[in-house]
Amino acid sequence: MNGLSIMLSLAAPCRRGLTCLLIWLGLAAAPAMATVQVLDRAQVTAASASTPPAAPGAERPLPDLWAQGADSQVHWYRVPLAPLDASQPQALYVERACTRLQVFVDGRLFWRTGTASACPGPLLLPLPLTDGSAPQVLDLRVEGAPLSHVASRAQAGGLSPLRVGPQSELAPLAARATVLQVQLPQALAVSLLLTGGFVFLLGWRHREQSHLAYFGALCIGWALVEVPRWWPALGAGVAVLEFLHGVMLALVTLAAVQFLLREARWRSRSVSRALALQSVLMPMTLVAAGPARLHMLTALWLTLFALEIAAAAAFHLHLRRRLQGRWPALAAFALGAAGTALLVQLAGRYAPVPAAALHATALVAPLALLLVALRLVRQHGRALQASEATRVNLEARIRDATAEIERNFRQMTELRVEQVTEKERKRIAADLHDDLGAKLLTIVHTSEDPRISTLAREALEEMRLSVRGLTGKPVPLANALGDWRAELMSRLSQSGIEAEWESPDDLPQTLSARAYVQTTRILRESTSNIIKHSGATRCSFTCDIADGDLQLVIQDNGHGIPMELDGRLDRGHGMMTMKQRAKQMQGQCLVESGPGYGTVIRLTLPLDRATQLAP
Repeated sequence: MNGLSIMLSLAAPCRRGLTCLLIWLGLAAAPAMATVQVLDRAQVTAASASTPPAAPGAERPLPDLWAQGADSQVHWYRVPLAPLDASQPQALYVERACTRLQVFVDGRLFWRTGTASACPGPLLLPLPLTDGSAPQVLDLRVEGAPLSHVASRAQAGGLSPLRVGPQSELAPLAARATVLQVQLPQALAVSLLLTGGFVFLLGWRHREQSHLAYFGALCIGWALVEVPRWWPALGAGVAVLEFLHGVMLALVTLAAVQFLLREARWRSRSVSRALALQSVLMPMTLVAAGPARLHMLTALWLTLFALEIAAAAAFHLHLRRRLQGRWPALAAFALGAAGTALLVQLAGRYAPVPAAALHATALVAPLALLLVALRLVRQHGRALQASEATRVNLEARIRDATAEIERNFRQMTELRVEQVTEKERKRIAADLHDDLGAKLLTIVHTSEDPRISTLAREALEEMRLSVRGLTGKPVPLANALGDWRAELMSRLSQSGIEAEWESPDDLPQTLSARAYVQTTRILRESTSNIIKHSGATRCSFTCDIADGDLQLVIQDNGHGIPMELDGRLDRGHGMMTMKQRAKQMQGQCLVESGPGYGTVIRLTLPLDRATQLAP
């Protein structure tokens, strides 16, 4: 019964669930099959010959690790085989052979790894078929470096147990091992390179988030550290690769510690200088110690690096707890998982650890880095969105502030112009009052001609009205109506015209001095036209406030405006001046007349321009 039939027979009574899945995975990973030979002992000879030695060496158990030896060694492993089934293709499965491997079958070379400078991945080698009558002999020539010359046990010279059997049964085992030891690390390393480069550029562009640059450097460094696991043909010697490996671990430690500290918003120049000095000292000590002490010295440095990263992680969690008021569960879990995986990897460098545990934990650290990278990119995106919203809000506030400043500046400019204008008005008013007013008053009192005296008195009143418009204070609307009523009624009664006045009582508004003067002149001109041109015997004045406007209506029963002035009312009787004065106050003056029907003058002034509420 082959392996597949055994799996199906055992899995048949299973029900759905985790138990069946675990049973199936355990069977799939188990290579023990009846037709597969597991070779865990070999005759070992230390010789640099290019052909298999004639005399067998001492028997050793497999796996075999070179703990002692010269700078470069060659070991021959001779393994006798039981008769093979020639009816189907046979193959040799080698899980680990560091670093260069040559395979001889019955003294003839049929496969070699070439010039690889690092340990190749799992190998599945087809064997030449025989008639099955005589046992075959496998001779494996392994060239590598002893443990003292490399940083990790994974790169030391040695050979794992061998499996020989049908190629169809060994192929799934080799495929799974290749995926776990080569393809998955390769995919994760490439992902780390791309993701780390992107995160590094983000941190480089946004200097205020320097922790992103350090995390990107950490991802890139870790990917380069893992390169020998999936790319054996690097073209450099073992000593060079191990030296570069140690240098990269120093840089990875620097990036990891700086990221943990800066992501928690803590910086220290002394720590930065110490880490930089450490990154320089480590390669110097490796060069000074020489290849024979590489493993021991690297062990000391890696122990120091592990302690530094553990201390930085603990301090990171402490700072995050102090900032957030609680333990960051996600960060603690990620650091714990990555720390446990790194401890297993560190232990595997210097002590025997099951290969399955090493292969599994080797994937945890890059996976954790990728997850943290995605989380950092997501946080950066949210921060950019918040920053963009803040920028838009700030720009809106700046625009509002700028508009407010411009409004204030315009108001200050208008106030300054108004102050200058007011000052100039007062000067002109003073000149008129002191010079022209004094002379007109002299004419009024000294002239013997009544007509001249009357004209001088009228000119003096107009001058005083103009001075009041230039410098006067606001007039209560009720007082203004009283002044207009007294003056207009007196003039009409002296001319023999019956006059009526109608206005509301208790008006709370005040009229500006300018509006008072302009309205007074419009009313005077209207009254003068009634007296001189209308031939009326009766005139009425109506004052009202409606729809926010001050409305004055003057109506007489005269003979109206002559036909020859029809359509040209603005050209006679000062009506054009009356309309211009009303327009200056944002109001209007309308004249309605017809021959024999009298004349109606409607004056409308907006209260928000001509009046203001009394305090």
